[in-house]
This record gives sequence, structure tokens and C-alpha cells, in this order.
Amino acid sequence: MNPTLLALLAFLPILVVGLFLVVLRWPASKAMPMSYVTVVVLAFLVWKVSAVQIAAASIHGLIVAASLLYIIFGAILLLNTLRESGALSVIRRGFTEVSPDRRIQVIIIAWLFGSFIEGSAGFGTPAAVAVPLLVGLGFPAMCAVVAGMIIQSTPVSFGALGTPIVIGVKSGLASDPQVIAHAESIGYAIGNGDIESSGFLAAIAFKVALLHAIAGTLIPLLVVCTMTRFFGPKRSFREGLEVWKFALLAAFSMTVPYVLVAHFLGPEFPSLIGGLTGLAIMVSVARAGIFMPRGEPWDFENREKWDSEWVGTISLDDDPDAPGGMSLLKAWSPYVLVAVLLVATRVPELRIKPLLKDPNVTFAATWLESGGESVLPPPAAWATMPADKLPTIASEVQPLYLPGTIFIVASLLTCLMHGMSASSYSIAWGRSGATMLQASVALIFTVPMVQVFINSAGGVGGYEKMPIALAEGVASLTGSAWPVFSPFIGGFGAFVAGSNTVSNMMFSLFQFGVGARIGVDPGWIVALQAVGGAAGNTICVHNVVAASAVVGLIGKEGAIIRKTLPVFCYYATVTGIVGYVIVSFV
Repeated sequence: MNPTLLALLAFLPILVVGLFLVVLRWPASKAMPMSYVTVVVLAFLVWKVSAVQIAAASIHGLIVAASLLYIIFGAILLLNTLRESGALSVIRRGFTEVSPDRRIQVIIIAWLFGSFIEGSAGFGTPAAVAVPLLVGLGFPAMCAVVAGMIIQSTPVSFGALGTPIVIGVKSGLASDPQVIAHAESIGYAIGNGDIESSGFLAAIAFKVALLHAIAGTLIPLLVVCTMTRFFGPKRSFREGLEVWKFALLAAFSMTVPYVLVAHFLGPEFPSLIGGLTGLAIMVSVARAGIFMPRGEPWDFENREKWDSEWVGTISLDDDPDAPGGMSLLKAWSPYVLVAVLLVATRVPELRIKPLLKDPNVTFAATWLESGGESVLPPPAAWATMPADKLPTIASEVQPLYLPGTIFIVASLLTCLMHGMSASSYSIAWGRSGATMLQASVALIFTVPMVQVFINSAGGVGGYEKMPIALAEGVASLTGSAWPVFSPFIGGFGAFVAGSNTVSNMMFSLFQFGVGARIGVDPGWIVALQAVGGAAGNTICVHNVVAASAVVGLIGKEGAIIRKTLPVFCYYATVTGIVGYVIVSFV
């Protein structure tokens, strides 16, 4: 089949998402089943993938969706626990003392606190922490979700202690002869095919950090301007621009240490240390009144005047029956506990991580193996299929390692620390379970669609998996201009898979090959892939569904993506142009 036609067919499931979710404004619970049906039909009729392979990918998707729902439940439970204990009221007053201006608050919480949480945990955890905190402070639910999604860009490549680089890029490039030959040609001695120990992976990570620092400089300002334009009383960008000094300082307070850490320490800690450093600097700056906007503090209109589309089903008004007299430190202690637990369970040197990922406390199942074995009842015809046509599809769930467990543990300890009654705590559990169920319909179709899409190789049709087919179609049309489009492919991978790590695993070697083919430094092209993959999280459907579910905002996913899509386009375009200039003229 013609590569361009094949690429267009591979694009159809994404087109369906865009049409029904963004253009026609269907809720994800209705749009995503349409996309799932589309990808299944294409996989079966065009790619000629076996029904067993489609079923295996779908089952794996359901298990991934269950893991996401577990994380959502934990985040909602912690939020409702804080509400019932009265801690949210104290936190709200504390931020008002730092600055009552909502523009300052969103920069500190979404950009800086969110970057720190991304660096320590990743996998959508910042939205599960920062978004409900913003709602608890009095932000409209949709505004909080949009802000939480926009910052899922700059810190993401180094999220979860560098997983998108250390696992994603490394897995994508590992042991490839072309990669090893290039690395050795520029002075990196590759031993046993290990691009990490040679320093080559760290060199790519530094390139990623530089590109992020350039595009990320405007992210805090874009967060604020988006908030004032869509959710402010005057619907004005100008009100957002009034805090440009504070926003730029907040950007540099995070990105400067971020780049330095990437250069001197490698890919594990840039977002974590950058976010924490920026948080310490900017809270002090705000308290001192430096670079603060003139005039009255900016705020939203009275809640009665909010658009009904902005409001979630979770009510976070002060509970008159909640205990009073709590200190600010005690109110913040659950979030401090979450941060400490996330870091402690992710840093290998503390040796807690292996205990939580022990096989004895891990659920693992192989749904499809290249050797023809499966835990699914295979049809008679399956045994006749060539072994090399059957990819491995396996699920692994480590419940103790998932952020959901950390949220639940923090919630239980909060109940004890804050002296909550059993009845108040049971209310928090009941509300959290009801909210989680609202998100389940969208996710049980979204994630299986993704898994069928990325597990579509090995069919009788003999085509590459759908993401690669689409990328090859684009590459055949762009030629030497590929660096401009490279971040968009990375973003597309994250949009579909919901993960910068998965996007890097899918496309890093492909991007490296295109870079080598057009005669430019392929390391920069891989860096552009990683940056685009990070930016793609701002528009990823199942990330939006998950973040919305935490605050009870279900069915408005298309409206949220319409507000975050310009930010993704900005990020991918700027880094693409910068990358093109670097590989062409520097």
C-alpha cells in the first residue's frame, strides 16, 4: 500500500477523537468508544492483525485503565480527607497570606509545586495533586484542570526521576548498531551496547533540557494568560500579562537549576530539584512583594456568575462541622508526606523501591507471546501463524508502587494526625468512590484504544504498527525540514499513549534514523522527539480524563483540550524551529 495512504488510515482513529471530542464537543465517554471501534476495524481489516492480538491489547488496556482509576481514587480520597478535616480551609488562608492574587497562586502551585511532584512521581501525579489543591483554594474546576495540563510540558521529560529518558529513550535506542556507531564516532565508548554508562544518553538529556528551557520560559505566563482569558471577569489576556515579571522569574527559578542539574547530575533530578528550588525562591519573592502586579489582587467573579461548564461535581466549600484551630504546618503535612513518600519510594539508593516492586506483591500476566503461548484460549487458526508475527503483550501491576497507594496511606495518616471521626472519614471514602466511577466509562475505552493502536504490528498485512506508519508517511513528505516536525511526532505519540516514556520508546530509534538519513546530528532529533513527547501530555485524552475526574469534571474533555491545544502547538513549533536552526547552522 502507498505509504501516504497507509499514514492517512493510521491517522483515522486520531481524527475521530478530534472530530467527536474537540469539534463536535462530545464527552469522552461517547467519543472514545467511536475511536476504539475505528482502530479495531483498521487493525483487523487493513493491518490484518489477529482477533486474539486485538483482544490481548484490549485486556492489557483495561488493566492499565484500572491502574489509572486506582490513582484517581487515591488522589480524590486525599482531597476529600483534607476537606473533611478542615485542612483545606487552613491551606486556603495560608495562600491568601502569601498572595491573594490568583495569578500568583496558580504559578506557585501549578508550575512550581507541580514540577516538583512531576519530578518525583510523574505519570499524571501532578494533576492529581495540584489540580484538586487549586479547586480547594477556590479555582473553577475547569480552570484548575487546564492549568494542571499546561504545565505537563517542561518538567515531563525528567518526570519520575527521569523515566522518559532513562527508560523511554534508552529502550528505544538500546543496542542498535547504527546508534552505537554514531556514539562511538563522536567519542562515546559504548560497552556492551550500554548508551547510558557511556554518557551518550546524558548528552541527549542535556539537549532535551536546553530545548525545554527555551520553550518553558513562557509556560508560567501562558498558564496565567489562559486563566485570565477564559475564566476571568473581563476575559482578557492583558490581565495575565500584568504579572509578566513574576512569571518570567518563576520560569527562570525553575529552568536554570533544571538545566544545571541535567548537565552535572544527569536526567534523574532536573524537574525535582528545579521545581523545589523555584518553589523556595518564588514563595519568598511573593512574601516580600517583589515583582507583584499593581492594583487590586486579581480574582474570579463570584461563584454564582461562573459558567456551568466550569464547575465539577465535587464541592469543596468550607465544612462548618470541620474541626478548627489547625496550624498551617499541620494542614500542609499530608502534602509534605506525599512528597516525602514519592521521593523515598523512587530514589534507588534508599532501597525501598525494590521492596514495593517485589514479584511477590506484583500482578503479572502475559496475554500474547511471540512464541505462541497465551493465557487466552487461542483459536485453532492462531497456532498456524508465524511466531515472529506475534508480539508480546503483557501486563504488570505493582499496587504498592503506584501513586494511588501513597495517596491512600497519606489519607489514612491524615485521618489520625488531624483527629478525624470515623463518620467524617467514611464520608470522604464514599464521595471518592462515586467520583472515580464517573471517570471509568471514558477510560475503559480510551486506554484499550491506545493499546490496540500501538500493538498493531505483526499482522498478515505486513505493515509497521500504526504510529510508525503515520510517522513514516510524514517523514516521506518533509525531507530536510524534518526537525521542524519531529516534536509533533513525539507529541502525537504522547497524545495517543498518554505517556512521554511510551512515545520515546516507540519513536526514538525512528527519529534517530531519520536524522541520520537527512545528514544532521541524530542526537538532536531524538532530543526533539523527547521534548515533543513531553508537550503532548498537555493534550492527551486520558490524562485530561484523569485530571478532570479528580475534581468531578466529567464530559468536558473537548473543551479542555481546545484550551490546551494552542500551548502544545506553541511548544512543538518553537522547539522544532530552534532544533532546525541548531542542526542546520550551529
